Amino acid sequence: MKIPKKQLHKLIEAKIEAAGLTKEHAEIVSDVLTFADARGIHSHGAVRVEYYSERIAKGGITNRPEFSFKKTAPSCGVFEADNGSGHVAAKLAMDEAIKMAKETGLAVVGVQNMSHSGALAYFVEMAAENDLVGISVCQSDPMVVPFGGSEAYFGTNPIAFAAPSHDDRMITFDMATTVQAWGKVLHARSRNEAIPDTWAVDENGNPTTDSTKVSALVPIAGPKGYGLMMMVDILSGMLLGLPFGKHVSSMYHDLSAGRELGQLHIVINPAFFTDLDLFKENISQMLDELKEIKPSEGFSEVNYPGERGRMREKKYEETGIEIVDDIYNYLIGDAIHFDRYDHKNKFAE
Repeated sequence: MKIPKKQLHKLIEAKIEAAGLTKEHAEIVSDVLTFADARGIHSHGAVRVEYYSERIAKGGITNRPEFSFKKTAPSCGVFEADNGSGHVAAKLAMDEAIKMAKETGLAVVGVQNMSHSGALAYFVEMAAENDLVGISVCQSDPMVVPFGGSEAYFGTNPIAFAAPSHDDRMITFDMATTVQAWGKVLHARSRNEAIPDTWAVDENGNPTTDSTKVSALVPIAGPKGYGLMMMVDILSGMLLGLPFGKHVSSMYHDLSAGRELGQLHIVINPAFFTDLDLFKENISQMLDELKEIKPSEGFSEVNYPGERGRMREKKYEETGIEIVDDIYNYLIGDAIHFDRYDHKNKFAE
């Protein structure tokens, strides 16, 4: 079914608050989840609400965390999340990074001891909206086979980037270092849909199209994705003194325990390196030139990163955001959760 964005935001916020977060924090969580659904990234939207609600209700996400931020150098700092909502911690840490980058030209802010933070695009776009370049990376629990291996070691470990242009366009990409994020498999399961045989492997290490038989995901571009996910784990885990690789906590193993995840924001102020207007004009010129390229067979045009997501957002403003009926019924119902996720394996089974 399809519902207006404001209605979806209100439903998500109410459910997260009912689970135990403060109204202020529930509103931020809803902002991030609704952002994802509005861009068509349904794997990181409303489909996650029941999981978050169950973890909040069981104490695995601190309801009223003692957040703190410590500058460790003029352009560096660490945000302590106290196992609070990852969405909230990541947003507040990006606020600190933006302030720092405006003052010093560069900011590197680590977030330690956080929970899952959702779509990274939301946070890097905060930087781009302030005429800054944003980069964010975060670790996740092991569910990916390393190139040449048969057992999961790293997480999907995403990377996001955003940069402003001279007009209302913005470059944004948010990618897992796997062929697809686990959330896409989860979304396929919610719809009883098959997946491409390039996304994942079964328990025998063979490619599978059955979303219910996925044992591990595979790195994007083989050894290249493997190297990228290792880089992300080092930057958002080891660099912050947190568990790494196969030692990263499971999303579903124990919902009463904190996850102790890490994330790293890097924010660059173009004005400290070149003329800001020239930088933004060059971005716009690049986008114009890309649009002028003759599309290959099967394509109507060349899209720049983030363009299709914004096209979906505009479409959904008119038609409403598509939500699976079961998820909508959960959002409007009285139940906080149904004990679906606690003490399950890495694939919520």
